[in-house]
Amino acid sequence: MTVPKAFRHIAVLDIGKTNAKVVVLDAATGDEIAAVRTSNAVSRSGLYPHYGIARLWTFAVAALKSFATEPGFDAISITAHGASAVLLDVSDNLALPALDYEHHYPDAVNQAYDRLRPSFDETFSPRLSGGLNLGAQLHYQKTVFPERFADVATIMTYPQYWAWRLTGIAANEVTSLGCHTDLWNPRTGEYSSLIDKLELRKLLAPLRSAFDGLGPVLPSVAEVIGIEADVPVYCGIHDSNASLLPHLIGREPPFTVVSTGTWVVSFAVGGDLDHLDPERDALANVDAFGRAVPSSRFMGGREFEILKSEIGDVILEDAESAVGTVIEKGFMLLPSVVSGSGPFPSREMRWIASESTNPAERMAAVSLYLALMTEVCLSLIGAKGPILVEGPFALNRIYIAAISALTSSQAIALPGSTGTSLGAALLTGITPSVHSPKYAKIELQDLKSYREAWHRALNDQSSTEKSVGHPGGS
Repeated sequence: MTVPKAFRHIAVLDIGKTNAKVVVLDAATGDEIAAVRTSNAVSRSGLYPHYGIARLWTFAVAALKSFATEPGFDAISITAHGASAVLLDVSDNLALPALDYEHHYPDAVNQAYDRLRPSFDETFSPRLSGGLNLGAQLHYQKTVFPERFADVATIMTYPQYWAWRLTGIAANEVTSLGCHTDLWNPRTGEYSSLIDKLELRKLLAPLRSAFDGLGPVLPSVAEVIGIEADVPVYCGIHDSNASLLPHLIGREPPFTVVSTGTWVVSFAVGGDLDHLDPERDALANVDAFGRAVPSSRFMGGREFEILKSEIGDVILEDAESAVGTVIEKGFMLLPSVVSGSGPFPSREMRWIASESTNPAERMAAVSLYLALMTEVCLSLIGAKGPILVEGPFALNRIYIAAISALTSSQAIALPGSTGTSLGAALLTGITPSVHSPKYAKIELQDLKSYREAWHRALNDQSSTEKSVGHPGGS
């Protein structure tokens, strides 16, 4: 397709696991100039829990329509969460609902899949819970719903499904195929052996680069939105890799990016794949240029929301004022709030408190917990160089200060909600002059002693669990 040489504004459809949004970014600055969001609830009806595709499409079209004139946009890009695919029949309808990756399968199905899936050395995908391995989802759908699966004509990764809704052009893309799916071989840059074991090759949409302009908006869709039919739509990218992309452009490795959202995903750019531990959620992701990047993760955003709902609303400044007391008291939280993934997948959360605490102290302890978990994740991937933190946690000064103190590296906060959206916008070829915001730092005392106490408590917990026959990670 022929693409205009210059864009003023880029609209980005950003489908996260918890929330979905449509934003418009200024091509010159990368600034978010308009945004609307909605919660991304999972539907519990029907065959299994699934994403509300129809509701999300209605939301996306309405949002694009509301931005068509003011501020206006002349290109559309897409980013969406991983571990998801959409299965279409020959009539381009859903052959099966878009399966929620947190759904868990019967033991017999899991055991059958374990006999099929490739080794970690081939895919660099750890065996994850539920459907966090996309291959496990496809195996489940094919095994449990064979008649429905027989109708599948096209399989697309999730960001590319939304590009297809806008353009009618089907594609798959490597950042979504290379995020713990079991379907991709990062060393060879090809599909893994699982594709042919599951007999999926003929169903997969063609591979395209995330940077490809797939085509203009379909005339029927453009008419509803109220835009010209020549507005180009770009192929799209996995959301964590969208957060990584701005830093890959113009920054020399080694460095580390910590992308925070529902998941906290750490990328060791310039690292190697030789020492990753799949039992602790260390893996390889594949960046927008097709290169394998050592990565680690835990469900930090989900954990924060769970803990916040229990603690109640706390002004961040009050938590900052309380953090010194928390460190002095040794008040801390042990992992894991959300089990089944992360560096301590088998652990159950536990508070350690020598005396009563108030909500501000609990929130300060939560921030320290998230930083300690992030530090463990960084150590698992051999992270080096400056640490760039983007997304919601970049606004948490306790978290940023703790990462700096714990790693003895410079932690650079990149506040704002546009990390994934900016990365998606860069697929269009824009080169905005983005500047890192500056804000006051806080200092933390005796944090390394606090960390030592945290790890001692983890070891003590592990010894106790083993003595009573309870499985525990380390």
